[in-house]
Amino acid sequence: MKRREDLGRPRNQPKIGVQYNRSAFGDFAEHVARVMGTARFLVIQSVLVLIWVGINILFITFQWDKYPFILLNLMFSIQAAYAAPLILLAHNRQEHRDREQAQVDRNVATRTQNDAEFLAREIASVQLALSNVVTADELREQIDRLSDQIAKLNKN
Repeated sequence: MKRREDLGRPRNQPKIGVQYNRSAFGDFAEHVARVMGTARFLVIQSVLVLIWVGINILFITFQWDKYPFILLNLMFSIQAAYAAPLILLAHNRQEHRDREQAQVDRNVATRTQNDAEFLAREIASVQLALSNVVTADELREQIDRLSDQIAKLNKN
């Protein structure tokens, strides 16, 4: 079986001297995905866009981005270009954690099933052992019958 390759780096590309902490970068990506996936983010972004458009339409002296709002579109493109890979990275990390948790759950379920089967066998063996034990009622009946037979023999 072939060893799984590092998917964080293109194939046949030499490593460069820049090092980064994968865990810290992944945590950052998850934080970005959590923030961008909220209604609060959408409301704040919508307010900022309305302010941007309002200033560029209403105030002639502050028009740094005229009507087609090319700069605003560029900002959205940059946001999308960074957000999409960060969200995918966060999703991949969550998927990896979910796979690990599913494996733990399968192991626990297997152990639980094995324990339940063992206990069922033990209960069955105890029931079999107890089926051969004389009960108090049976013993009392036998004693009464023997007492009756002894009493009959003594009368004869």
